[in-house]
Parts: sequence; C-alpha cells; structure tokens
Amino acid sequence: MKKKKDLLTLGDMREHEIIEILDLARRMKKAPFSKKGVFRDKTLALLFQKPSNRTRISFEVAMVQLGGHALYLSPQEICMGKRESVKDVARVVARYVDGIVARVFSHSDVKGLAEYSPVPVINGLSDAEHPCQALSDIFTIREKFKTLKNITVTYIGDGNNVLSSLMLACAKTGMKTRISTPKEYGPEPEALSLAAKAAKEMKTTIELFADPFEAAKGADVVYTDVWVSMGQEDERDKRLEDFKGFQVDSRVMSAAKKNAVVMHCLPAHRGEEISEDVIDGPASVIYDQAENRLHVQKAVLLKYLS
Repeated sequence: MKKKKDLLTLGDMREHEIIEILDLARRMKKAPFSKKGVFRDKTLALLFQKPSNRTRISFEVAMVQLGGHALYLSPQEICMGKRESVKDVARVVARYVDGIVARVFSHSDVKGLAEYSPVPVINGLSDAEHPCQALSDIFTIREKFKTLKNITVTYIGDGNNVLSSLMLACAKTGMKTRISTPKEYGPEPEALSLAAKAAKEMKTTIELFADPFEAAKGADVVYTDVWVSMGQEDERDKRLEDFKGFQVDSRVMSAAKKNAVVMHCLPAHRGEEISEDVIDGPASVIYDQAENRLHVQKAVLLKYLS
C-alpha cells in the first residue's frame, strides 16, 4: 500500500518538492480543466474550526474542477476536541473521504488528525503555520518576476503563522527575507530557527529590522497581514497602539524598488496594516495572489491525494 503524505508544515518540504508544486500550479492555471475527472468519485473533507473565505472556496472549486467532491464541515457540526476527540474525528471522517483539509486553532490538532487519519491531511491553517498560503505567495512572486532568484521579500507587521510559513518558503527557495515587527510581536522562535537553517543551506539571508522603512529598502516584494487576527479581538486596542508606525503605506513603498509589488493574504483591515491607496494601487498583486490560491490548491491536491 502506498504510504500516505500529509502537508502540515513547509519545514518538512525540500526545495525540489516546493518547485514541483509551483510548476504543477502553473500548468493548472494555463489549462484549468486539463485534469478534469482525475478525482472522479473522490471526496475531500474541509474540517474547519475557523470560518474561511479563500481557503474554503479555493479548495472546493479545485476539487470540483478536478472531478471530485468537497464536503464542508463547519465548526458547529464537528466541535472537534470538545464534543468528540481529535483521535476519533480523524478515524471516523477518514472512513468516508479520501483526504482532509483542516483549518484549526491549535497546530496540535492538525498533527493529531494526521497521526490518526489513514488518509492525507493538509493544513489549511493553524496557529503555527499557513503552508498553502505561503505556496500561493511564492507562486505569485515567481509569476510576477519570472524567477525566485535574487528576490528580496520584506514582511512588515505581526510575526504570526503567515510569516512563519512565508519565511520558510522564501528560505527554502533561495529568496532573501527581511522582517520588521514591533518588539513584542517578532517571528516565532522555532520557525525562525528552521528558516534560518534553510536560508544558510540555500546561501541566502533572513534579517530583522526595527524600522519598517529600512526593511523595505530595495525590496522586490512588500508583504503585510492583519494586526488583529481572528480570536485576538480582546487585544485589539493594545495591538493598534503597539503597531503604530508599521502600516504599509506610500512612504514605506517609496523605499522599495520601483517595480516592487505589494502582497497581503487577506482579509485586510484597510487603513490599519495597509493604506487604501496602496492596496488599490498599481503595485498591488493582492487579488492575483488570492486567485492563485485556486491553482496552487489544485497542485497540492494532485500531489497529496493522487
């Protein structure tokens, strides 16, 4: 029997595996229905503890365009870890479906699902990482610049799960990463250590900056994310105060290269982490980035469910 594959973290992937997904996603974008029917009679469970827009839609549409079916299981329907243990959910749901995409609060839950599920488990988001988002991000970067070589990505904002996956993706494909966060909101230490190790192997760098403007100097890509994520609403006032000066605005963009692009994983809080004129400006590739979730999701499904 073929051993199942899980996608829980980019830390487990090598450069050639990432590039394989990017190349496959490029083919899927050029010919969206070239694999129509390949997943005939296959079903993908979308097991979500958190509501979603892009993750749910992109995986559902991807599965349909590949000829399969997607079953959305909302937070209220499963109550994983409360009404029923992660172990039991994994063992039962896997009896009905061919793969599971899990969008969870705790990374330990997606690891538990993978441990007990006999079918592949894909991390659709956890508090530790957002690997499918990062794969879509670097796909978009390569699409815009035709290469990943000699590209500098500057991330400004909260050192969250998106940053953890992004810096791993950049490091493992040889891109330079610059990071600017408020002092108390830096990158997760374990993820930073893994990314730094990968960067060293790829002969590239990860740099930390206190000043967003300095971090953006000479950047090809300027990336940001919300300052207040889902589940952090009680911290909103404090976070808005702590993140003053970290907005990606026209001043920050003036430090980047003339042909630099702006990225954001969405949803965006306009006027907070990113200014209105930048998100809607000519440098923005944010909606291309969102669309590319679909093509990359197809590639991920083909790699892990086939």
